[in-house]
Amino acid sequence: MITVSEKKDFIKWFLNSYTLAKKEAAWLLTYIASNEKLLEKVHFVNDIHDLPKSILISTECVTMTPFKFYKNNRVTPDVETAFLDIRSNPDEDIYIGLYFKDREFSPEYAAVLEGNPMEKQNMVKDSLLELFAEMVLDQVTFQFTKEKLYIAIDEALQKGDKAEFIKLTDQLNQLLKTVE
Repeated sequence: MITVSEKKDFIKWFLNSYTLAKKEAAWLLTYIASNEKLLEKVHFVNDIHDLPKSILISTECVTMTPFKFYKNNRVTPDVETAFLDIRSNPDEDIYIGLYFKDREFSPEYAAVLEGNPMEKQNMVKDSLLELFAEMVLDQVTFQFTKEKLYIAIDEALQKGDKAEFIKLTDQLNQLLKTVE
């Protein structure tokens, strides 16, 4: 668990180390850092997609959107709207994605970075979809193999090949037992 003081120290370090592409975003981060109750609800994440309330903030050293505030599928580039929402709803979690040069190599950022909680849900959903796809593939393979065996059995009967007929019906019986 990342503490409030770690988040506060990180924000101070970040603001001292980088120039934000949208100056008002520095003011917003300063406000957040000054409020311990808000800091408890702040989560720094790499991916802000599919989150109920998130902020994207970029520095001047990267070519990204300077600032975006996302809430309930609405997006605004207005820092003041984000500030008013955060101040009015201090009990809501806030997910912040910071974009700055070499962020993936920053130990300071890594120290406060958390996972996107929606990724866990997506992983479960992906696992279920993978399982379902595997079941469908197994069923299709079973049906295909069964049909091929029926055709081969019919051909063995037409040729009068008793040995081939017995071999193929044994294979069919084994296949059918796997379904039981």
